[in-house]
Amino acid sequence: MLIRKMIKSTLLAVGGLAAATLMPVSGAINSAHAQALDQEMVVIAHRGASGYLPEHTLPAKALAYGMGADYIEQDVVLSRDGVPVVLHDIHIDTTTDVAQKFPDRKREDGRYYAIDFTLAELKTLSVTERFKADTGKQVYADRFPAEFAIFKIPTLEEEIKLIRGLNHSTGRNVGIYPEIKDPAFHHAEGQDITKTVIAVMEKWGYNNPGSNAFVQCFDWSETKRIRQELNYQGKLVQLLGENRWGPPEGTDYDYLKSDEGVVEMARVVDGIGPWLPQVIEGLSENGTAIMTPTLIAAQRAQLKVHPYTLRADQLPKWAGDMQIALKAIFDDAGIDGIFTDFPDQVVQYLARNPDA
Repeated sequence: MLIRKMIKSTLLAVGGLAAATLMPVSGAINSAHAQALDQEMVVIAHRGASGYLPEHTLPAKALAYGMGADYIEQDVVLSRDGVPVVLHDIHIDTTTDVAQKFPDRKREDGRYYAIDFTLAELKTLSVTERFKADTGKQVYADRFPAEFAIFKIPTLEEEIKLIRGLNHSTGRNVGIYPEIKDPAFHHAEGQDITKTVIAVMEKWGYNNPGSNAFVQCFDWSETKRIRQELNYQGKLVQLLGENRWGPPEGTDYDYLKSDEGVVEMARVVDGIGPWLPQVIEGLSENGTAIMTPTLIAAQRAQLKVHPYTLRADQLPKWAGDMQIALKAIFDDAGIDGIFTDFPDQVVQYLARNPDA
């Protein structure tokens, strides 16, 4: 990641985003750098620079790119006509104005589902900062004001084109990090989201271990299917949740977090995406990170570890500020990368601490 370090150094030297966005850096990463790429600690823009612009909008992704992120995440669901679109949820009523534009299209549960709308219909919606369905208030009050929102829902291919275009014009090699959302739900609706997304990945060349992409999924059965049935050869990550959240059928997170489960995952995937508390329990009396057995087992199995989600406006209870959190994650625990809503802050930390 020599290019990322150059960008970080430039960002720090000028004290702002503009130089990182505007200064082209020559010499794109090629396959000879793949091993070095994998060995670096990486910054993954969670839904883009979502601390500053509404999540999963193209402007949020462009801003994350300019801030120096190494990977940009895409949560993917399908439209009624089978087009992969970038949205965090199968529901669209807490990030768009669908209730105003299509008041009669909600289901019996009162929710609006992306899969009930064609791509053309989804493109008519305005995307805003996430808000609470019952009150209409923003989840993060100090983020981008809803009344200023002028954003649209992108397709997966539109986002790939944006990132590939920026890679061409800057000479960088920022990667993509799609998540296949709720494959069981899509199957029940008659659509195979996994096969659709993998086809897009292969079309764009993200289909081998050296390609600059990860595919992630919470559904362990579907993750195994990606590797074993669909024969996807790109980098693959198993996301980890908690059983109390209601896991997909056939997925036992308590087992996957165990030593035995980690060994089984290592036969299929290249890395894991745990919830941050699943890898760092807190700080010891001397202020260093307390690593969980799951983290220790994953590192022993040589799995990449990319936890979610570090937010400057919603820090872990044990972290008084971002610097404390980042020291614990990178310096103490030696974690490979972090999903964050604030990629600029993580980029700047790693630039100041190059040995982290």
